[in-house]
Formats: sequence, structure tokens, C-alpha cells
Amino acid sequence: MQARGDNLYSAVKAFAESAKLRNAHQRESLGVSNGSDDGQAVFFDYLAWFMIFYSRRIAMALHSIPVIIFLVMPFFSRFLYSGLWCCFATFYDFVKGMILHTTGIMLAIIFPVLFSILRLLVSSYGMNWFANPFLAFMMFIPISLVGLLIPRTVFHGFPLSQNVSVLKVPKEALSDEARFWGAFGFYASVTLAYLLAGLSGGFLTFFTSASMLLAWISFCLSIKFSGRQLARSSVFYVIPLIPCLTYSVYFGGFLVQFLIEKMGMMGSLPPPYGNYVPDIVVAAIVGVVTGWCMGPLMPICGKWLARSSILQFLLHFSVIALALSSQFFPYSRDAPKRVVFQHTFLTADANQIVDSSYDFSVVDSNSLLFLFKYAPELAKELNIGPEFSFETAKMSNQRTFLTLFPVNFLFSRSMQFPARSDEILKQYRQFPHLYTNKPQTMSSDGSRRVYLELSLGSLKEVWVAVLNITGPLSSWSFADTKLPVPETAEGGPPSYICRLTGSSHEKWNFWLEGRNVEDIRVDVAVLDQNLVEEAKKLKSVFPEWTDVTAYSSFLSTYVF
Repeated sequence: MQARGDNLYSAVKAFAESAKLRNAHQRESLGVSNGSDDGQAVFFDYLAWFMIFYSRRIAMALHSIPVIIFLVMPFFSRFLYSGLWCCFATFYDFVKGMILHTTGIMLAIIFPVLFSILRLLVSSYGMNWFANPFLAFMMFIPISLVGLLIPRTVFHGFPLSQNVSVLKVPKEALSDEARFWGAFGFYASVTLAYLLAGLSGGFLTFFTSASMLLAWISFCLSIKFSGRQLARSSVFYVIPLIPCLTYSVYFGGFLVQFLIEKMGMMGSLPPPYGNYVPDIVVAAIVGVVTGWCMGPLMPICGKWLARSSILQFLLHFSVIALALSSQFFPYSRDAPKRVVFQHTFLTADANQIVDSSYDFSVVDSNSLLFLFKYAPELAKELNIGPEFSFETAKMSNQRTFLTLFPVNFLFSRSMQFPARSDEILKQYRQFPHLYTNKPQTMSSDGSRRVYLELSLGSLKEVWVAVLNITGPLSSWSFADTKLPVPETAEGGPPSYICRLTGSSHEKWNFWLEGRNVEDIRVDVAVLDQNLVEEAKKLKSVFPEWTDVTAYSSFLSTYVF
């Protein structure tokens, strides 16, 4: 929180002190209110050293250059010496090189995905990399490199369309040229796709394309002055790529780390495939980053890396990483498992409890069974035996967690356990309740208006109250009388949901208008951050590798 506050303060201060800060009159006089295109400007930092910024108009020109070079290069390099037919043959080779490079990138993504699925088939749980991010790199980078090198291994001799005898150029030189310009064409095409889609992320592939062009010039000069010495010319190819590769590793590493952190909050997806999604997503992103970082090296350095001994080493390393990963626990104090613990009270009026329960849910792919298995004290407190399973457990639906809307849509396979309600009766005199405070009115078009008042009772620490309204609703007094888009949860009827926040002692007065005389159902859910002593005791037995969001929820239903 301190770091976020520091960042926010610095950003606001920089905006406030900016020399470009103008009022409305200045913007109008300078013509920037309508004519500026900086809203879609391209900006990024390089290794946190300095910022690069250019407008959308400049990006339109810059990001179009790589694909123009790719299209023009076959004719520029062949037309004056070999004629038009040779130009088309050269372009065809470039296209084949681009197809092979694209295939390598795709296999660099597919191989880690298949590897992650295989790992889950032999492992009892997923997300081993969540508390140990280095595992994601150990498991998925080597197998991704194998996929990236497969086209180079299969097509060791490039299928040239050009006539070597006519051009009087070594076949190896033509193969290197086709592979390079094919890879260059891939990154140029991606840059153009970003540009046409109106996105600003094309700077990544533009930087790669520009660096590859400098690397190719260095490579050609090395061959011209020193001959085709493979090691020497490869070094001259790699040196101009170092700034690009450094940035790719820097940016890609942060991207994977950021994604891994978010996987612990992406939601508990339903079976049978929900358990696979986080590992597949992380594996695919690691594959993308690996292809992006290593792809520019493949045209020239691929002949070194595509040796059978290197491929075998990478494959063996991946298998060893697969075996070792199962020895790591997926959670820790610094990377905890998020658990939602709701003490639910079903109320009938201001002072009557109909039912009480403990409801649990998680927000990642390792289900509650994983939690109870590795938290024996919690399982003992809930009287969970060894035969416990989803088939024998009492399940909670998303409506039970209505107070957390819309976060409750992330929950699946939530569980419910019985709880006592006598303690809450001693703690609070009144519970949240809804009632009519005026007689309803009828309009000439047949619609009726119901006047209601919501009391939050004597709750101590109310965070939010949520109304879930089902029925022929045509208008209400909230949000300038505009109805939101209706929500549907777990196959239920469409309903309108409103979140209310305020002090616990305040009462909410509002009206609902229905299109006809049919009943309007209102589900009220109020979140109180205060827990009874029994719930506090249960929360205390959770292991230290969990982060528990615990609260009390008061649910009631009314029909008007």
C-alpha cells in the first residue's frame, strides 16, 4: 500500500507540475482539444532508464516501414541482376521462411502447453510455480526451445525455389537469407497487425524488426570482409541484437511474473478442465516470451542450436524439471492461497434467524479438497473425515455469496457446513430487513410503484449491502432511474443488482416500479466485517500459507 501511495503521489505531482498542463481555454486556442492524436500515442520505458514516446501519427509511418522493406527487398536484391522471375522466386523463399518461423513460434507455445497437461495428469495438484516462479521457467523454457527448433531440425536444408546455378551464390547463403527475411517478415507482419488494430503494443515487434535489420547488415559486412566464418559471423549477428534481447528478457520476465501472481486470483473454474487452465495459461505465456526472446536468433544461430545433442539435453532437462516440480508446495506466506470464509445467516425479519452456516470458496484452480487435505486442523474443526468428497459435501451456489458481487462469479464448487446461530442473537438486537414505508401506487399504464425502506439493523461494521431484484422491473430510484444490464447466475432468472454503501445506522429509502401486477422479489445481502467468537476461532486454525477473507453475511428474501 505504501508503494502504491508513493507511485500515485509521484504521478499526480508530475501531472500537476507538467509544463504541458493547460486549461480548457488554452486547449481550445491551441487546437489540441480535437486535433491531437496523443490519446493513442506509443510510449514505453527501456529497462527503467528512460522513456520513449511518439505520437500515433509517427507510429503510423514508423511501424509501416518493416513490412514495406520485407515486400521490396526481393525485388531490390534481385531485379537488376537476375530479372523478374528470380524476384518472385526470392519472395516465395522469403514467404516459406516466414511460414517456417511462424511454425516454430507456434510449436514454442504448443509444446509447453502439452507438457503442462502431461504434468497435471501425473500430479495431484497444479500451480506448483505459484510460490516458486522459477519452476515455470525451468519447466517450460527448455521444452519451448525444443518446439522452436523443430522446424530447423526437420528442414535442415531449406527448400529453395531460387536457382543456385543462375545466381552463382552458395546454397547456404541463400538459405540463411530466406530464413532471416522470413523471420523479419513475421515480426513486420505482427507490427502491421498491431497498427491496423489500433493498438500501441506494436513497438515490441518494431524494436525487434529494427534490431534484426541492423544485425543482418552487421552479418553481411562480416562475411564480406572476413569470409563465411560461421562462429565469427554469428557473433557479429548477435552483437547488434543485444539491446533488443535484453529488453525482451526484461519485459518478458516481468510479464510472466505478473501473470503468475494473478493466477492465484483468477477464479475457481468448474471441472473437468478448470484445473488445467492456470498451468496452460502460464505455459503458453512462457512459450510466447521464449519465442519472442529467442526468435530473432534462429535464422543464423539456429544451425548451432538445432543439434541432436542440444535437443536431447533440453528434453532431458524438461523431464527432470517435471519430476522436481512435484516436490514443491504451491503456496507460501508470501504467495498464499486465497480463501473466502463466509459466516452466513438467513433471516426472516428484524430479529429471527432461520438458518446459519459456514460457506467456503477459493479463487484458484486447487479446490477446497486440496485445502482440507493439507490443513488437517481445519478439517478436524469442521468434522471432515477421510471419505469426504464433493459428492458427499453440501454445496453452496453463487447467490450465497451475493454480498461479494461481482466477485462471486469467480466461485465454483463452494462448500457449506452447519454452524450455530445462538451467539449472533446475543450480539445484535436487530438484523437487516426490508419493509414498505408507503402504500404502493398504480399508474394509468398499469405499472405499479412500491416504496421501500432498508434498515441495516444494529450491525457493527457494515461494508456493503446488495439488492438482487427479480421480476418485471421497469424502473427504480437508483442511478438516475436507469436500469443496468440484467445479470444471470447459474441458470437463474435475469435480475437487477444494486450495491449500497454507507454508515450502519443509516436507512435507505427507495422505490421500485414494475410493468404489471406480478410479484417483485428482492434478495437482500449485507456484509458485516464483524465475526462471532466461534467464527474467529475457526479462522485461527487456517494454515499460514492461506490468506483468509472472513466476514458475516446476512441474507433475506422479500416479495412485493
